[in-house]
Amino acid sequence: MTQYGFYFDNSRCTGCKTCELACKDYHNLDVNHTYRHVYVYEGGTWELAANGTWSQGAFAYHVSLSCNHCGEPVCMKVCPTGAMHREDFGIVKVNKRVCIGCGYCTLACPYDAPTVSRVTHTSTKCDGCLDLQLEHKKSICVEACPHRALEFDDILVLRSKYGSLASIAPLPEEHHTLPNLVIKPSPAARPPDDVEGFIANPKEVKP
Repeated sequence: MTQYGFYFDNSRCTGCKTCELACKDYHNLDVNHTYRHVYVYEGGTWELAANGTWSQGAFAYHVSLSCNHCGEPVCMKVCPTGAMHREDFGIVKVNKRVCIGCGYCTLACPYDAPTVSRVTHTSTKCDGCLDLQLEHKKSICVEACPHRALEFDDILVLRSKYGSLASIAPLPEEHHTLPNLVIKPSPAARPPDDVEGFIANPKEVKP
């Protein structure tokens, strides 16, 4: 089975959130809900040199993230009704007819991808714009990005073009869920186990 995934160029992302807004508009999501989140990760310190001068090692960058349609999706493992399942292109979707809105998927996912809608009271998440994929069109976030920082394609194709890195801070290490994600890091990017930085916009990205 062909497995699709996202490519994210961290060096191109400016944090404009056009991807997030386009997704919200296309899927007609309410004001408190989005399928894609743009994390602001920043940190650094000032250091005093022996000659009395100061230097700084501040850093900041953005990470645009949605569901990674993981190879080992924990949302599927914890779902008590089987509502979380795979469809075409290996995309993890929610069957809202059997979802009971328990929120276990939200609690389990390290990427904060699924959330329980306040409107439908069922879990909902990115599906890679499966309807557009079946028409051989680009996902709406990919189409909307003004800096072309996103792609969505066969993960083997993306890895052959861009490598296999799938995690930078603040994302978890990839071995936990085997995300179908490829990242090109910016010079400022920190490893996933970084402890110097922090998420500067937690209220925007946490469900």
